[in-house]
Amino acid sequence: MSRKNIQLTEKLEEYIFQKSVREPELFRKLREETARLAQANMQISPEEGQFLNILTKLTRAEKILEIGTFTGYSSLCFASALPENGRLICCDISTEWTNIAKRYWKEAGLEKKIDLKIGSAFETLQLLLDSKSDLEWAPGWSFGFASIDLVFLDADKENYPNYYPLILKLLKPGGLLIADNVLWDGSVVDVSHQEPSTVGIRTLNETIYNDPSVDVSMIPIADGVSLVRKK
Repeated sequence: MSRKNIQLTEKLEEYIFQKSVREPELFRKLREETARLAQANMQISPEEGQFLNILTKLTRAEKILEIGTFTGYSSLCFASALPENGRLICCDISTEWTNIAKRYWKEAGLEKKIDLKIGSAFETLQLLLDSKSDLEWAPGWSFGFASIDLVFLDADKENYPNYYPLILKLLKPGGLLIADNVLWDGSVVDVSHQEPSTVGIRTLNETIYNDPSVDVSMIPIADGVSLVRKK
């Protein structure tokens, strides 16, 4: 028994990958294509992707909102775990990166489950909250207050605290927020780091911890993931 998390060596990380990760070939191809981009560090790891896939199945989510899509690895993990009638709404500001994602959604046969909204995520979240009828980019679905089963937050870190109240309004009771990068390579505990991104993550972490309307568990997987369950 130990009260501390094990320190992961390179050898242990390789062991976890070999004995745990069952990465589909198409997912691996996307990961390798993304690795050639200058912004490759924005992509989640296959270990985290598999974790997201399992959480989707465990929660039996049917409506998922992803804030920050990049080249689509996480969206593949979510969409492949959705039931046939499931829907994933993806928010991003880049057509360049999401054009890569769309190629892989189509190849995986998952494009019918995914709706992409390019533009301000704040505007998209508000549109979802205000929706009284089906959205033209999500036909057959209605949204609004307490309509989403699961939200994945992996966008501009300085705005994490601003996304949070909108996310809580959209989540159903019992719904799950998965906030990524909550340890930010250790910068959250280093007071010399006062960049807007680091301050934003610290603020979100503190806000969640002090919010009695949610349950929370911060997990040191990848760059830190917080699981936040709306009561």
